[in-house]
Amino acid sequence: MAIADPQVGTIAPGMDVGPGEGILDVHEARPLRADIIKRFLRNKLAIAGLAFLFLLAVAAIFAPLIAPYEYAERTAQFRAPPSSEHLFGTDTIGRDIFSRVVFGARVSLKIGTLATLLMLFIGVTFGAVAGFFGGATDTLMMRITDIFLSIPYIVLAIAIATIFGRSENSIILVLGLTGWLAISRIVRSSFLGLKELEYVESAHAQGFTKRRIMFRHVLPNAMQPIIVFGTVSIGSVILSEAALSFLGVGPQSPTPAWGLMVAEAGAGSLTSAPHMLFFPGLAIFLTVLAFVLVGDGLRDALDPRLK
Repeated sequence: MAIADPQVGTIAPGMDVGPGEGILDVHEARPLRADIIKRFLRNKLAIAGLAFLFLLAVAAIFAPLIAPYEYAERTAQFRAPPSSEHLFGTDTIGRDIFSRVVFGARVSLKIGTLATLLMLFIGVTFGAVAGFFGGATDTLMMRITDIFLSIPYIVLAIAIATIFGRSENSIILVLGLTGWLAISRIVRSSFLGLKELEYVESAHAQGFTKRRIMFRHVLPNAMQPIIVFGTVSIGSVILSEAALSFLGVGPQSPTPAWGLMVAEAGAGSLTSAPHMLFFPGLAIFLTVLAFVLVGDGLRDALDPRLK
């Protein structure tokens, strides 16, 4: 009886078939990284957010070349509206707002990045230990997390800022030491599921140390939520820095922090000089939105179920 094959036609009985003939061509598998990048590039909103962040980083790096004035330099024009000389106008003491917004990108990106790295270090380590060891260790560590969660965030932040003072470094410590609670729970839940898989049992059987298994075998497979959380958290940290600066806990003047500029604009200048609030507020809005869009794009790209 003849056998139909869509690749080579009909194969009759007794017909010689050479090696590889009649077998479907199997293309070489693409690396997982290539699929992730391809899915991310299809997300136009994520690409737009990434492009904005790239421009923001360039502005932060080359701020002295882009800004027409120093961020603390005063001019003779007070609360001047936007003009060709001062693109974003001036503040109450004559400082150029455009220059302060450009230099403020350095402050916001520094605080957002370093505070996020600190919270990820604490939260990932805490959650990994709790989820991997389980039992009494997990119970004790999660109760510690619950205690921190029960303390009002603003009260805890003000208390830490009072101890370390008002500066960029202190606000990094404040946000890093108070923002690790959510990621610790995410990492813990990931470890609770991953530690039961066969490859972890195999690593135990081969005699690897628990530390090696935690950070060389289990942690790489839990990186997807950590990457997404870290990306979104940078935007959240920038927003939190603005809120703390508005409450008087953040960096002090003349530091060109966006939140401090919003706070200064809200102190009696909102109706007479709305541009003082609009432009730094717009910078905060666009930056946070860009990080959220990139985080959403990474989440979709890293999720194999959305392939």
